[in-house]
Amino acid sequence: MTNPNLFLPPEWAPQSAVWVGWPHLRSEWGQAFDAARNEIALFVRALSAVTPVRIACGSREAFGSAWFALEAEIMTERVSLHTLPAGDIWLRDTGAVFAHSGDQSIALDFRFNGWGEKYVMSGDTMTAGGIASVERVQRQSHDFVLEGGAIDVDSAGRLLTTRQCLLNPNRNPGWTQAIAESELKRAFAIEQVIWLGEGLRNDHTDGHIDNIARFVGEGRVLCQHASGPDDPNAKTYTAIQSNLRAAGLEVIALPSPGRIADDAGAIAPASHLNFLISNRKVFMPVFDEVLSQKALTAMEAAMPDFEIIGLPARNILSGGGAFHCMTQQVPALTEERF
Repeated sequence: MTNPNLFLPPEWAPQSAVWVGWPHLRSEWGQAFDAARNEIALFVRALSAVTPVRIACGSREAFGSAWFALEAEIMTERVSLHTLPAGDIWLRDTGAVFAHSGDQSIALDFRFNGWGEKYVMSGDTMTAGGIASVERVQRQSHDFVLEGGAIDVDSAGRLLTTRQCLLNPNRNPGWTQAIAESELKRAFAIEQVIWLGEGLRNDHTDGHIDNIARFVGEGRVLCQHASGPDDPNAKTYTAIQSNLRAAGLEVIALPSPGRIADDAGAIAPASHLNFLISNRKVFMPVFDEVLSQKALTAMEAAMPDFEIIGLPARNILSGGGAFHCMTQQVPALTEERF
């Protein structure tokens, strides 16, 4: 049964805190481990200037390294450290999704299966409960597999997602589009599900929406266009723009990062859309000097009421994501609907 009092605030609504993951599994990061920690520390310093940050530390060593990197911010109480069960840093997917139920905050909890059992790490299935306990909010559990990066909402009852992820048999075998829509409407009290097809090439999440299309206002969505003749996602970007416009949305396309490869030469799922919006600031991942600067300029034009902050994320990308993937916001309780 749908909770009639449930409201899932969009990301641009006021936030009381943001959770951030801190790397602790060196085996998952290889040579980028320390550099990724440095990039995350830089991100946390910038974010904590506008929003209190809570860092999820999956080990005692991670707690110590985060303290060493962020002692100044911790001493001013803008950053707090919390030891809780966590595999890797991707709290968007393993953490709870925070919503409002009347005048209360609640944590929506879903089953997590390691992105279709591809990356099963100890602690990831307990991260959402640990975060909810720290926040001291009630949990509302749903008995189906869902990651937070697979959905995006606006303030008018719309939800974006992809068929590649939600209808993948490695998530909820037997799900049809109709069943998925029914479950999403029940869980989030939304009115319309807008479906896209494929996500980015080599995205181990099986096409999460937060790499390809993001709401930035009511019925207003950002996507990307190809950068250069060798952009590996050119056809995907064209299809995304077409589908979004067919859904009646206002569509603005930013330059993509183009072709970015990892150390082994494989295409990396880099996206300028894996940004975090927090209290009128947008923290956008930067991958190179030229195309990322063009994307920053385009985003400033698309979001004139927000300050756009570009921060390096090339080493974080080596782990499989960027700023949106590694965070989860806690919306502030307010009567205003954004």
